[in-house]
Amino acid sequence: MTTGADIDSHWHEVATLAQLDPDFPVGVEVQGQKIGLFLLGETVHAVEDVCPHAYALLSQGFQEDGVIECPLHAARFDIASGKCLTEIGQRDLQCFPVRVQQGRVQLQLPITKAGA
Repeated sequence: MTTGADIDSHWHEVATLAQLDPDFPVGVEVQGQKIGLFLLGETVHAVEDVCPHAYALLSQGFQEDGVIECPLHAARFDIASGKCLTEIGQRDLQCFPVRVQQGRVQLQLPITKAGA
């Protein structure tokens, strides 16, 4: 069965599993969007990489116990859910579906439609 999400999205290869380290997030850019890749246990998570409070890359922040802290303003976010854990963060982060196939990390982004 094909869903609307299947029709309106595309998988992008962004890294290999070997490139990810549980202590050091990886920042990537796909279709002009900055996305942070985080390895928690054996699961890869992808969340928007720019802090909603002010421009700072979360992938350059401090990661501990499933939480990423903004390197500039101490905003904290749950990596698995994107949930904002501190008021300064202002809002939750967008999360993206991730899959690993044959050691290659892929994430899914909605297809941007011209004029939309």
